[in-house]
Amino acid sequence: MNIDYTQAAALLGGWDNILILTHRRPDGDTIGCAVGLCALLRQLGKTAWLHPNEDATELFTPYLEGYTAPAGFAFDKAVAVDVATLDLLTDAERAIADMDGVDLCIDHHPSNTGYAAANCVEADKAACGEIIYKLVGELGTLDDEIAKMLYVAVSTDTGCFAYANTTANTHAVAAALLARDIPYREINKRHFRTKSKKRMKLETILIGSLEELEDGRVVIGALSLDDMAKVEATEVDAEDIAAVLGQIEGVKASATLRELKGGECKISLRSDSSYLDACAVCALLGGGGHKAAAGATVKGDVPAARLAMANAIRKVLHGG
Repeated sequence: MNIDYTQAAALLGGWDNILILTHRRPDGDTIGCAVGLCALLRQLGKTAWLHPNEDATELFTPYLEGYTAPAGFAFDKAVAVDVATLDLLTDAERAIADMDGVDLCIDHHPSNTGYAAANCVEADKAACGEIIYKLVGELGTLDDEIAKMLYVAVSTDTGCFAYANTTANTHAVAAALLARDIPYREINKRHFRTKSKKRMKLETILIGSLEELEDGRVVIGALSLDDMAKVEATEVDAEDIAAVLGQIEGVKASATLRELKGGECKISLRSDSSYLDACAVCALLGGGGHKAAAGATVKGDVPAARLAMANAIRKVLHGG
């Protein structure tokens, strides 16, 4: 069932004992939305917790303190935020969804599959945090804690308001959040202006791995597990590294491949949506997202993932 944010607010207002689900390899939007929503529900006197996400890196774990569900928490309702498909849930969360179902999904991805009993999806929003912001207006008060977390959500999903998905509404929401007493300078420095030496080495390796297609308008770069080990890099060092290749002059679409354990590769595609529909490309590989930013996970090593991505890009650009 598809619902709007006022209907989602009505559901949340009538529920209690709520477990909030985030996606695999969580980013700032899913973490910010989950913590912000949890704080809102607690503000209303409800019991709410986040399901532990084993993929969360130390870049985001400080935000989770006091919000991660204790062992044995018996929930009545499950709510997913910024999760487009069931496949994006962690294994533990997927087991919950398969057994008990997801009662509400709040999301902004046009590729959302409508897997929950009720789905509040606003595909015109740059970040899911913009939807949570509207729920706050319906249900409670925008306090400093909620504002901080929604700023994390909105700023990280727009590249600090630099990506093409940023809209006038995004800026209006950000302005309202900045009116609260939030540490936005600290957040901006943490997520956008600080790089480890290991991260810089990874960027060098990534650029050195470039494969050019379509006369240089499309580039594909990759980081293998060996590359990560060579510089002793962690997931924190590789956070949002998909944004790097799109900065190259003349590039209209950039695909970043990262080898994962278990014989899989994660693909992140960023594009000028007027040139290439990133979501359409990744959909061919079982993924999804937005026209300007999408992703997928494919089986196989880096060469196999390169070939799969190149073929998918050519198919969307030229058909066949």
